[in-house]
Amino acid sequence: MSNTNYTVANPDVITKYKTAGDITNRVLKQVRDLAKDGSKLFDICSKGDELLEEELSKVYNSKKASKISKGIAFPTTVNPNNIPAHLSPVSAEDEANLELKNGDVVNVMLGVQIDGFPSIAAETFVVGESKESPVTGHKADLLHAAWKASEAAIRTFQPNNRNWDVTNIVDKVVKYYDCTALESMLTHNQERNVLYGPKEVILNPTKENKNQIDTFRFEENEVYGLDILVSTSADGKVKPAQYATSLYKLTGSTYSLKLKLSHQVLGELKEKSHGPFPININKLSDVRKARSGLIESVNHSIVLPYDIVTEKDGEYVAQFFTTFAITKNGIVKFTSPSFDAELYKTEKTLGDEAITQLISEPLKKSAKKKKSKKAAESSSA
Repeated sequence: MSNTNYTVANPDVITKYKTAGDITNRVLKQVRDLAKDGSKLFDICSKGDELLEEELSKVYNSKKASKISKGIAFPTTVNPNNIPAHLSPVSAEDEANLELKNGDVVNVMLGVQIDGFPSIAAETFVVGESKESPVTGHKADLLHAAWKASEAAIRTFQPNNRNWDVTNIVDKVVKYYDCTALESMLTHNQERNVLYGPKEVILNPTKENKNQIDTFRFEENEVYGLDILVSTSADGKVKPAQYATSLYKLTGSTYSLKLKLSHQVLGELKEKSHGPFPININKLSDVRKARSGLIESVNHSIVLPYDIVTEKDGEYVAQFFTTFAITKNGIVKFTSPSFDAELYKTEKTLGDEAITQLISEPLKKSAKKKKSKKAAESSSA
């Protein structure tokens, strides 16, 4: 049995997360640049996945590193306006292959993993944004709300703080911008080959959620995928969308499947997947057969479908997703979504001094302070 330390206390693990994160950050910027007026989702998502694979081929490619697994940890998704997540058309003919227009509020999410350590990111912007003509109104309010909520939330992941502290601070921030956190959205801790660990942080919980979600405290050396989703609507409620999902993920559970097609499709999914991470089924040989053949696996929880939901027409959703670790030196970001406040002019302000002060604080603890404290102690001895 291996005694390898797979936590971020191991410098090799940090290196793998950071290498994966660097790729994710670079490709996210490139994909964002593709999201222009008139561009189609299928083209953007296909190019995003192609760029991720291309970047992955450049790292851990020596003979010695050949046994280290690497692959896409989250396929490129491009989600416009009132669609929060998971939109990645399987083909140019897919009804989900929407065309972007200037003024669309769009979030892009993607990521890669190295040796089972996933670094995923998502950020939101408005198509056609510019300093000459900044975005105003509720769209600008929304992006400020989501970004400030993300920045406040990540700083709340301190050892001994509780998961509900994050829930509460996000709610506080977004209210100042007349926005609402998307109902029942979850952030999880991550481990090697585990995208959704047992520790859950929920946004805008229902009464039922409050009874179901365990209370826990954050600990040093934990990694989280912080998923902040904020809506312009008053309640943040979503409903199933008209689009069929294209993303599926192996859960690790087993079941004796009855149908021949189910066996065939599951076998191909296992072969094409990079471990327990989501895959777009357009990577399989026949998308139509795959959809049919996965029904039995989904019904018995062998495979997790990434269902597509939607907010109400006329509403907008913004997302920022950050992969980070809680370390002895503070918070270390492995992915770094970005937001340029100059492109988004809001008349609303975050009217909570304590949260404003929190957001202004650095993520990492100052080494100088530690040194000066030690120096003071030695000089007074």
